[in-house]
Amino acid sequence: MSDIVNKLWGMCHTLRHDGIDYGDYIEQLTYLLFLKMADEKGIELPKDCDWNSLKSKSSTELTDHYLMILQKLRDQKGLLGDVFAQAMPKFNNPVNLKRIITMIDAEEWTALDIDVKAQAFEGLLEKAASEGKKGAGQYFTPRPLIKTIVKLMQPDPLLNKEMKICDPACGTGGFLVAAYEWFIKKYKGAIPVDEVKRIKEQTYYGQELVARPRRLALMNLFLHGIKPTIYLGDTIYEPDRGERYDVVLTNPPFGTKGAGEIPQRDDFTITTSSKQLNFVQHILTILKPGGRAAIVLPDNCLFEDKASEVFKILMEDCNLHTILRLPRGTFVPYANAQANVIFLQKGIPTEKVWIYDNRSNIPACTKKERPLTEEMFDDFVKCYGTDPNGNSKRIDQGPEGRFRSFTLDEIKERGYKLDIKWLKDESLDDPDAMPEPADIISEAVSELEAAVDELNEILDFLESNGRLGTMTSSSLDARNGEVVKCSEQSEELKKVVECSKQSEERIETTAPGKQTKTTANNTLKEK
Repeated sequence: MSDIVNKLWGMCHTLRHDGIDYGDYIEQLTYLLFLKMADEKGIELPKDCDWNSLKSKSSTELTDHYLMILQKLRDQKGLLGDVFAQAMPKFNNPVNLKRIITMIDAEEWTALDIDVKAQAFEGLLEKAASEGKKGAGQYFTPRPLIKTIVKLMQPDPLLNKEMKICDPACGTGGFLVAAYEWFIKKYKGAIPVDEVKRIKEQTYYGQELVARPRRLALMNLFLHGIKPTIYLGDTIYEPDRGERYDVVLTNPPFGTKGAGEIPQRDDFTITTSSKQLNFVQHILTILKPGGRAAIVLPDNCLFEDKASEVFKILMEDCNLHTILRLPRGTFVPYANAQANVIFLQKGIPTEKVWIYDNRSNIPACTKKERPLTEEMFDDFVKCYGTDPNGNSKRIDQGPEGRFRSFTLDEIKERGYKLDIKWLKDESLDDPDAMPEPADIISEAVSELEAAVDELNEILDFLESNGRLGTMTSSSLDARNGEVVKCSEQSEELKKVVECSKQSEERIETTAPGKQTKTTANNTLKEK
């Protein structure tokens, strides 16, 4: 598998000189792989759109023919039209296109095991997310985290013949692929013949805002032998289509803003511009009674003002039984964000919330020295238990432990703010063990943005109602806490920047022509 990934990825570096970036390359590879596999399977395509007609061409005739194929196929219906939706060629040099075609033609792709070609494609997606331009990681959730979540949620379509599994922000399809792989592994591939069609064609659903990741998700699942339903559109701004799901697994896009305005949806009780909180409200709508969900949310979603309103409603309608604080650097190198996973079941009100702190006093994950692994979640998996709905017997480890429970009354006293911390993070006092400055800055900026967003929403409300300048003293007092929090976060940010400066290597001249590298942390110890 790694040989195939390396071969395909090696060509990507060559093509960058042709102005084709990582995302463009995988997208073009998707088109060409689909054409090659369709040829191997004998799938009928529109006239002159087959693989042989393409590989027989060269020079400008090749690029012209490739353009014609994409234009024809993007107008088709079904999976064909979905994969080629909005397809455009990116090759400026026909020689490079010919080299890719020759490389793909050398393999018999349908003869490869599903695991091999699917993992090869997954490998490319991961490389593109980690090495591509900034923002590429928003479509890619780290696979160790995905696999851990899926293992706990146990999305088994054989136990429920009507089970539907959904990711309403599916990106390149990681959660859906992992759910299927978990299921296949559980039964060692032995699926009853009369269930195969239902499971492969009527079980896995998703939605994605952007055409490219949706296309990659379709190809990713296609290579796993699945024919999913993945809608192209805005999950939180479009009306509810009425479909309901048994399991929702998702990591909504990071960021504090939506599409510039608050969604106008009757099923959203709380009005907010926070994308993540609107996704939470959307998931409350699309879950069937008794259905379960695991949602990745950034830190600020647990404490900002509107979050308390959303979680109050959620905890009346659902059992929000578990929260996992993720390690710092979980999304490195895809993104800099501190996040959590909330686990819930719809139809049962919350009585107690269990929180596992997998961050305090734990070294941050890094791209090379300490990459995220599934083993980092082993203790949490043991504490969570075998019941996907959080009903296993659990033990509160007390103030010194990582796993604690909080009653609904305790949550109410905190105003439904769920950023509960009890362990003193010693790493913040140890210069050598401090998290990466970028991670701490990201954390501080996230909280600052949340506070600013809330203040802006108040300002917009007052302006729209002609009440600007008429706020009562009690209203001002109610918001004073947000301003104070903003100020505190600003001070924290200053300290972090100063720490970052101290952590940089500095050069000290020790003798003519000689230099010795020391670190600020070492200097602090010496002092």
